[in-house]
Amino acid sequence: MSDKTIKALVVEPVKPCEAREIPHDLKAMQGIVGGSIEMVSPFNEAVAIVCNSEGKNLDLPFNRPLCDDHGLPYDILCGTFFITGVGPEDFISLTDEQIHRYKELYDNMVILTAEEPAPKEKPTEQKKKRGKTHER
Repeated sequence: MSDKTIKALVVEPVKPCEAREIPHDLKAMQGIVGGSIEMVSPFNEAVAIVCNSEGKNLDLPFNRPLCDDHGLPYDILCGTFFITGVGPEDFISLTDEQIHRYKELYDNMVILTAEEPAPKEKPTEQKKKRGKTHER
């Protein structure tokens, strides 16, 4: 790992989390989340979630919930996000222990959404031949 990369945990919708070395560069981080970045700090340590600031407005797919201290969801993250450490002035690498802990947490919180509804069945020839129900 170089000074130009940091170790982060990338979380894509409906996929297991993946530990990656990501470029320590704003444009690269925006590329991972697909737009402008926003930092969310729901943890009791110097760790942040970096997500697309417009994820909900852009109708990005549901990803993972944000939960309170009791494990109850209070919000949902949309689109791909990553988890990184937070230093005094910038993002820093996660430790191996943090990667393991957050991977275990978020791999067990996958949000599944309903698939597109199946197209309505077209009437078959047999149904067409029946005609009106009062006819015999």
